[in-house]
Amino acid sequence: MRISRRRMLLGALAAAVLPVPAIGQAAPGPTRRVPSTGEAVPAVGLGTWITFNVGRDPRLLEQCAAVMAAFFDEGGGMIDSSPMYGSSQNTVGHGLEKLGFPETLFSAEKVWTSSPDEGPEQIAESRAEWRVDGFDVMQVHNLLAWQEHLERLFAMKAEGRIRYVGITTSHGRRHNLLERIMRERPIDFVQLSYNVADTDPEDRILPLAREKGIGVIVNRPFRRGALIRRLQGAPLPAVARDLGADAWPEVILKYILSHPAVTVTIPATTRVDHVRQNKAAARGVLPDERQRRAIVRHFRDL
Repeated sequence: MRISRRRMLLGALAAAVLPVPAIGQAAPGPTRRVPSTGEAVPAVGLGTWITFNVGRDPRLLEQCAAVMAAFFDEGGGMIDSSPMYGSSQNTVGHGLEKLGFPETLFSAEKVWTSSPDEGPEQIAESRAEWRVDGFDVMQVHNLLAWQEHLERLFAMKAEGRIRYVGITTSHGRRHNLLERIMRERPIDFVQLSYNVADTDPEDRILPLAREKGIGVIVNRPFRRGALIRRLQGAPLPAVARDLGADAWPEVILKYILSHPAVTVTIPATTRVDHVRQNKAAARGVLPDERQRRAIVRHFRDL
C-alpha cells in the first residue's frame, strides 16, 4: 500500500516521514479562510484538467512536476483533480512523490460516477493515484448522482475520512440546482466557473455562499486559455495601473479574488512562469467595487 508522507487528514502524523526537499522558501502569500472552519488556505491553487493529462510520457511528467515544485515554492495550497481528467491524478501523484509530499498541500478531489455503489471504489482509486491516505475536500463532480454521493461523503466526513464536502459545476450550467443544494445541504465548498466574462454567479450564487458560510472554488478562470487568447494585444483597463497589474491574466485573477465570497481559484497551466505569475496576482492591491465595475465595463467594450 502506498502511504502519504504528508500530514494525515485526521491531524495525526504519518508513521514514516521522509525528509522533504527544501522547495518552499517563499512566503505563503495571501490566504483565505474556509468559512465552515476558519482554516487558512492560499487564495490561488492549481487545476489539472487537460494540462496534467500527459499519460506516462517521462518528459511531460517531469514538466508537470516542475510546475508543482514552483507551486509549492510559492506557498502551495489547493490542487484539484478528478477521475474525469484522464491521467491527471497519476501526474499529481508522481509530482507529490517526487517532491516529498509537501506539507502545504490542500488536496481536492471528486467523485464522478452515475453509479453511487461505485463511489467508494473510485475514491479509493483516486487515493492510490495520488499516493495519499485521503483528501482534504471531496466533491461531487458536475452534480452526477449528487443525492447518493453527498450522503456518503457526509458519512465519510463524520467518520474523519475526509475533512470537507463539496459540489461542482462549470460553464455556468445547472446553477438553479446548485443553489438548491446550497440552501438545503450542509456542504463546505461549491466549485463553479467565474471570471470577467462569466459574471452570472455574482447575482445569486456568490451572495448565497456568503450567507450560508460556504467556500467558493473558482474553476476555468481563463476559460481554458480562451480569454487570454481573445485578449492578446488588447489594451488593459485604466485601473490596471492602480492595481499594479501589467497583463490580462493578472487583471482577471485579481478581479476574481476581489469578490468577498471567493475562497480559492484554481488556474491550470503547464508553465512554471505562469504558475508563479498566477500566485503573484493574489499579492498586492485587489480592485474595489468601483474598479471591479470598470474592469468588466472595459472588457465588454473591447
